[in-house]
Amino acid sequence: MNIATATSTAPISLTTPRPGFFARTENWLDERGKGAWIAAIVLGFIFVWPVGLALLAYMIWSKRMFSKSHSCSPRRSHRHAMMASSGNTAFDAYKADTLRRLEEEQNNFESFLERLRDAKDKAEFDQFMDDRANNGTEPSDDAADEPA
Repeated sequence: MNIATATSTAPISLTTPRPGFFARTENWLDERGKGAWIAAIVLGFIFVWPVGLALLAYMIWSKRMFSKSHSCSPRRSHRHAMMASSGNTAFDAYKADTLRRLEEEQNNFESFLERLRDAKDKAEFDQFMDDRANNGTEPSDDAADEPA
């Protein structure tokens, strides 16, 4: 038997092995978001309560219930679409310039708000210090009313 015949008759699989039932189910539920996980838990409790309890324990143990990474976020795809090229170079240049200008305006506004907060904090602190200094130098009404 030569090597060519032995290799040609042996089945060669170039694909990765298919994940198991639980892995496929987990991926399917992940694609649909937290709502699908919650629905599976509720249905598990309705039909076979240990299944619902197991799903709930898995959700809490794997931190899927409280993480934001497994939720369906349309903002992520919206951001990607915003940065994608439209094919029109003039429009893309206009869009890039407008986005740059808006980012600059946002940064300027945020720095203005920070300066405003700092000024307000300083004014409140100065007023506190003035009140404290005035209260410390003036004689107290209670001390003047008390007999010596």
